[in-house]
Amino acid sequence: MKVYQTKEIRNIAIVGGAKSGKTTLAESMLFEGGVINRRGTIEDKNTVSDYRDIELERLNSIYSTVLYAEIDGKKINMIDCPGFDDFVGEVIAALKVTDTALMVINAQNGVEVGAEISWRHASKAKKPVIFAINHLEHENSNFEETLRQMKQSFGGGVMICQYPVNEGLGFNAVIDLLQMKMLKFDASGKTEVLDIPASEKDKADEMYAAMVEELAANDEALMEKFFENGSLSEEEISRGLKLGLINRGVFPVFCINGKQNWGVRRLMQFICNTVPSPDEAPRETFTDGKEVTYNPADSACAFVFKTTFEPHLGEMSFFKVFAGEITEAIDLVNANNSSKERLSQLFVVAGKNRQKIEKVVAGDIAATIKLKNVRTNHTLNSPKNPDPQITPIVFPEPKITVAVKAKNSAEDEKLMGILNDLAKADPTLVVEQSKELRQLILGGQGELHLNIQKWLIENVNKIAIDYLPPRIPYRETITKSAKSMYRHKKQSGGAGQFGEVHMMIEPYYEGMTPQTEFPIRATETYDLEWGGKLVFNNCIVGGAIDARFMPAILKGIMEKMEQGPLTGSYARDIVVNIYDGKMHPVDSNEISFKLAGRNAFKEAFKNAGPKILEPIYEVEVILPEEKFGDVMTDLQGRRAIIMGMDSEGNYKKIIARVPLAEMNRYSTALSSITSGRAMYSMKFVEYAQVPPDVQTALLKAYEEQEAED
Repeated sequence: MKVYQTKEIRNIAIVGGAKSGKTTLAESMLFEGGVINRRGTIEDKNTVSDYRDIELERLNSIYSTVLYAEIDGKKINMIDCPGFDDFVGEVIAALKVTDTALMVINAQNGVEVGAEISWRHASKAKKPVIFAINHLEHENSNFEETLRQMKQSFGGGVMICQYPVNEGLGFNAVIDLLQMKMLKFDASGKTEVLDIPASEKDKADEMYAAMVEELAANDEALMEKFFENGSLSEEEISRGLKLGLINRGVFPVFCINGKQNWGVRRLMQFICNTVPSPDEAPRETFTDGKEVTYNPADSACAFVFKTTFEPHLGEMSFFKVFAGEITEAIDLVNANNSSKERLSQLFVVAGKNRQKIEKVVAGDIAATIKLKNVRTNHTLNSPKNPDPQITPIVFPEPKITVAVKAKNSAEDEKLMGILNDLAKADPTLVVEQSKELRQLILGGQGELHLNIQKWLIENVNKIAIDYLPPRIPYRETITKSAKSMYRHKKQSGGAGQFGEVHMMIEPYYEGMTPQTEFPIRATETYDLEWGGKLVFNNCIVGGAIDARFMPAILKGIMEKMEQGPLTGSYARDIVVNIYDGKMHPVDSNEISFKLAGRNAFKEAFKNAGPKILEPIYEVEVILPEEKFGDVMTDLQGRRAIIMGMDSEGNYKKIIARVPLAEMNRYSTALSSITSGRAMYSMKFVEYAQVPPDVQTALLKAYEEQEAED
C-alpha cells in the first residue's frame, strides 16, 4: 500500500442508531474503495465490520471496527461504531482519533436514540458532522419528516446538499445541489449524472440559493462576495463547506441507499474533497495544553485508542500518529509508564483483514501487535522526546454493577483473569475484587453491556457464571460517647490468658475538642483506607496496662472496625480512649489484650448511638423535555434529593443525589420510561445516614444472615 501523507488522509467515525445501516454503508465504502470485491450483508453474516461471533449471533455491532478505503488518491480511515448506548465507550474512543463524524439516519424512523446520543458525544468532542440519510428506498421512508426532526434535534446548521426525487419503493434518484445535477442509480449500483428535470428545477434553484447563503454566513469574505455577486463559485462553495464543517456551523445532508450502494461513491468523493484532513481539523492536545502538530518532521508520537485480542494473533493495539512518522521496527517509549516498546510489525486493518505496511505518517491510523506494556490511552513517543502525553480519552463511569461468581468455585481465579482481559479491551468495564463486599464486582454501561460479557465468558471461555446483586458498601459510626469494659480470661492448664480493658469511645469530627475526663498520655491518628479516621488515645495511668499491650488492643479494635458490629460493614470516625484495665503477671499476653480490646469496642459501639451510613451518588440525567415529569417522579421514589435542573440543547438535565442502594436496575427503568432516549452518569459524593426504617431493616437482615451462618 502507498504511504499516504497527512493532506491525503481523512479520518471519519461512522455513528448513529442501531439498525440505521452503518455497517452496510461501511461495506459499500470498502467496495468502492477497492478493499473488497464483493459486498457482504448483515443477514448473510459476511460483512467486514461484524466478524466476531457475538456480532454474528446478534446481527448487530458490539465493538467498533477500524476500516480503510482508497479513492481518488486519498485514504479514508473509517471506524464503524455500534449504535447502542451500552457500547458508548467505542463511540467516544472513535471520536477521539477521527476528525469528522458521519452520522447515518434511518429515513423510516427519523431521529432515533442512537443518533441523539452520538450527536451529544460529537458535540462534546467538537467534531464536524455529516449526515447520510439511509433507507430511502423503503415504503415507510419520509425525508421531509426526518429532516424536520434533524433540524429540531441538531439545530439550524443541518444543510441539505442532496434530496430524493422519488423516495419510497421507486427511489432511484437524488438532486445533488452541490453539482446542480440529478444522480440516477441503476440496479447494479452505477450512477448516471443527468441535468435536473424541469419538474424539479424551481425547487432545486430555491434550495441551492438557500444553501449558498447559508455557506456564505460562515466566512466574512464569502459573505461579501455573495452580496456582491448574488452567488458563489464552485471553489468558494467548497471553501465555505470546509469552513462550516470545521466550525460546526454547517452539517451537510446526503442521501444514500447503503444496501444497493447508491450515492456512496458521491459521499466518499465529498469526504475526500471537503472533509478536513487531520492538520485542518480542530486539534487534540497534550496534557500540558499544547496542541498536536501533525508535522511529519517532528519526533514520533502515537496514541493507542483501542486494544483487541485477535484469535491466533494475540493482543492488537490500534493507534493514531499525532506527530512524526512510525516505521516498522521503530523503538518508542511509553510516556505513561516509561517502558520501551518495539513496533515490530505495522498493519492497516479492515476488520479481521490486515495488510502489512512499512510506514505511517502523522494523521494516519494503523495497528501493531504484541506490545509488552501498553494499554488503551497510552502515548508512545520517540526516545528523543519521551514525555508528552496525549490528553486521555475520558470513558464514562459504570452505570450498573453486578457481583460475578463462577458456578464452579475452582474456576474463580481463571474468571478473574478473563474479566481483566475483557476490561483491557473495553475500558468502560470496571473489575474489582472487593475485599469489603467479599465479592468480585463487574461494572458496565447497562444490562446489555454486562449480558454480552456473560455470553463471552460462557461461550468463548467456557466458564459458567452467575450474576448476583452486589452488596452495598455501607459504613458504621456512632453519635455519642459510651464506656465499656471487657475481661478476657481463659484457663486450661498451664499458662492461661488474661486481659482486661476499660475504654470510652466517642464520635470523631474535624476540629473536635479532646475529652478531658481522662488524661491523654499519647495519641495516634489513623486515616482509614475505607475513609474516615480512628483516633487512639492512651489514657492509662499507674501502669494498669503495660505499654507493650497497647498495639494488641489497637489491633483488636481495628479488626472489629473492618467488620462493624451492626452489619459487618466498615466502621469509621471514632475516638477510642483506653483509660483502665488489669494485667496478670503470668497469663497476660498480646492475644488476651487483642480479644479484650475487640470485645470492649464491640460493646461500647452498641451503646454509643450507632448509625449506618450509605453511599450517596450524584446522578446527572439528560432527557427529552416531554419525559421530565416521569423521570422526576421515578427519582423521587428512589429517595433522591434534586440538586438542580437545567437545559442542554433540546434536552432537560436533572442533577440529583441518590442513595446507591436505590440505583439498582436504574438503567433499565430509565430506558423504559424514556423509550431509551435518556442517558445518565453517576459519581460518588459522600456517605450519609440512612433513614431509621432503612437502618432497622438492615439490622434485621444482618441478624438473620448471622443466624443462618
